[in-house]
Amino acid sequence: MKFLENTKLKYKILKFIFKTSTQPIRFKDLLVANAYHNEGMHVDPEKLGFRMKIKNAYIVYAMVSMVILLPLLAITHTIFEKIDFHASIIGTALVTSAFFIGFQYFHACIKDKMAKQRIKDAWKVHFPYFSYEKYSKKVEDIFNEAMKKEIKKSDLQSFVMSRLSEE
Repeated sequence: MKFLENTKLKYKILKFIFKTSTQPIRFKDLLVANAYHNEGMHVDPEKLGFRMKIKNAYIVYAMVSMVILLPLLAITHTIFEKIDFHASIIGTALVTSAFFIGFQYFHACIKDKMAKQRIKDAWKVHFPYFSYEKYSKKVEDIFNEAMKKEIKKSDLQSFVMSRLSEE
């Protein structure tokens, strides 16, 4: 979904596939999610207040797959028509398995896109004067330092903000 980066269609697809909570994301949950996301790990959707509508995800995936598969089938149909039907059966099995394996990849990618979107939205609330692109790594480093120093949850926000304003 690299081609959909920062487009209205991407936001419409995400809104169609995911149900989001109206509750704000807590400060510590934002910091943990930011750290996980920066490390390339999957973020817990419950902490960021979203869940996937699986039926809608299958609908979007099926539409994207058909855009890819229908031209491919039209091209290969004449080839498979002339060769042995065993090759056709093997090809069908491979395409079917690729379709279902592809959904798992799509599921992971779209969940990461939504996590990043929710992190950015929460970032605007908790860090309105610091851009996400510029400060996400710095905030992660400050958060990791706070965890090493065992800063209490009640003092975490003031610790992060004071350290961030020093830089």
